[in-house]
Amino acid sequence: MASNNQLHQSTLDNTEKPEAEERIHTSLHHSLLGPSLQKAGQDSVDQKKVAEVIYKASVGSKFFKHEEKRDEQLSKKIEAILARKKYLESIDLSSELRRIDERIAHLDATRDVSQYIVHVDCDAFFASVEELDRPELKNVPMAVGKGVLTTCNYKAREFGCRSGMAGHIAKKLCPQLVFLPINFEKYNRKAEEIRQIIAKYDPRFEAASVDEAYLNVTDYCKEHNLDPDTAVSTLRAEVLERTKISVSAGIGPNTRIAKIASNKNKPNGQFLVPNDRETVMDFMADLSVRKINGIGRVFERELDSVGIKTCKDIYPLRGILTNLFGEKSTEFLIHCYLGLGRTEVHPVEEYERKSVGTERTFPDLTGAEKLRKKMRNTAEDLEKELEEKCLALRTLVLKIKLHTYGVHSRQRALHRPIHSAEDIYQYALPLLTALENDFKDKGGLKIRLMGLRGTNLVDRNKKTQAFWDKWGGKAETAQCSGLKRKIVDDDGWEIWPEEELMEMGPDSIKAESQMTEEPNDEEENLHSSKQGNLDQGLDPEHSLGQQAELEIWQCPICSRSVPADDRQFNEHVDFCLSKQAIKDIVRETSSPEDVSAPPSKRPKTMEKKKSTGKNNTITFIKSNLH
Repeated sequence: MASNNQLHQSTLDNTEKPEAEERIHTSLHHSLLGPSLQKAGQDSVDQKKVAEVIYKASVGSKFFKHEEKRDEQLSKKIEAILARKKYLESIDLSSELRRIDERIAHLDATRDVSQYIVHVDCDAFFASVEELDRPELKNVPMAVGKGVLTTCNYKAREFGCRSGMAGHIAKKLCPQLVFLPINFEKYNRKAEEIRQIIAKYDPRFEAASVDEAYLNVTDYCKEHNLDPDTAVSTLRAEVLERTKISVSAGIGPNTRIAKIASNKNKPNGQFLVPNDRETVMDFMADLSVRKINGIGRVFERELDSVGIKTCKDIYPLRGILTNLFGEKSTEFLIHCYLGLGRTEVHPVEEYERKSVGTERTFPDLTGAEKLRKKMRNTAEDLEKELEEKCLALRTLVLKIKLHTYGVHSRQRALHRPIHSAEDIYQYALPLLTALENDFKDKGGLKIRLMGLRGTNLVDRNKKTQAFWDKWGGKAETAQCSGLKRKIVDDDGWEIWPEEELMEMGPDSIKAESQMTEEPNDEEENLHSSKQGNLDQGLDPEHSLGQQAELEIWQCPICSRSVPADDRQFNEHVDFCLSKQAIKDIVRETSSPEDVSAPPSKRPKTMEKKKSTGKNNTITFIKSNLH
């Protein structure tokens, strides 16, 4: 009997093993398709065939091993999500359901359908600009960029080629593919021509990137007695006639709907979602969650695992979403289900910029001297970005991508705002050294990407340096030209200011000086912070609170970081001033008679003199801060 049981168990194990391997095989194939799977022009492409080509071309490479590891980690997270889901379905969630339903009712009741928001997106922009100079390429599969494609024309997309794909893989999919070098100067000139036309329809349009923009045509339609569909059709025709570039557009009651709609009739088309609740709800109901801006490969797979494939699947599971994915992710999903989004559009200059960063990919690099030279070049690039935007940074982040594709970062808070390349380099150097030490016993640090990013930004045109004002220092001023934002790298290092919570989903910042391994794609950082807590049984919001970026000041006495709160900071400084080291400074800066008698014999006098000494010490500190 025992042998029969063992035989039965062995049969089960042998059956489960191929099934598990098949699941891994399938999920990895899907992951290797990349973040641009939903790009227009690929509806007729056999994605399974494309995935197989990518799989065979990548297997055994460092990139493949990295993706395999990520896929395995994600599979474990999903197992934890499913275990949590099973538990939640066994308990009473009536109070949570009431809370969510009240929230949904409130959001629905405050829905704004009074605005006509348009998302304009140039069709294969870089490729289209190149075709103006070389018309013979219009009917030939062509891509811009070679190591990694920045874009490709619609002929190339028919073969499964798309932005973000490695050039050698694109060549396997389409052997006749023509590669052209990138020319950002040319693309920016053409983009400016298009923006001048867009400004006629909405002077306060919002440039989302070099080739797309949001605009509100509500006032324009009223002034010219036009319906939005006609107004946008006129805009598109004018852009095509004057610039020879075709654009597609989406029209809806908010930015989310407009963004999704602009992809419906590409290329050279437009799609209108009428401004009424029922139509919006119907439009979103059968929409794949992957088509929503902000949901990438990772979160798509997590949602799919719990049964959410389309937006209408969100509502039945609303009672467990917070416990599975956290409060902010749930809020994001509820907005998607209801088809809600921003209804305000204004120039990007009016948004508060959260960060400025730059990064570059290069052949594998190792060695202390080469790494430092690369970091100095990166610091110079960041200085240019800060100068153009007239900003200084108070928190510096160093990011590297290993030759094995693992991504790590370190950051530090600074005691003063900086913007020069030399300062950036000097403050980043200890971060690089720390990373080198971490990899000393692992064959040394070998990287293929380096980036520097500044957060806790200070506008150098304004006297907003509250910390220095507090200590009586003179705030730094600068005369800077407000230049426009440059093109963002495909890797997503610099986050666009308009991508707010309800537009892109929750985001989080790694804790100060913490070394972390991150996903490669920006869009897949949206919800990953929630998943790591499931195995530990932590409240998903707990980690988010820990990771949230806080403004900090640095104590000029002990150099410790303190939250930027007047009361806490003053208490901390008072504590530091009571230390023996500061008393020594007081003695040095006070007259001999102030400190001639022992404290025990002159308690009242010393109590008064202690206050005087503290004031002297503050003066001493202020005089040495700058």
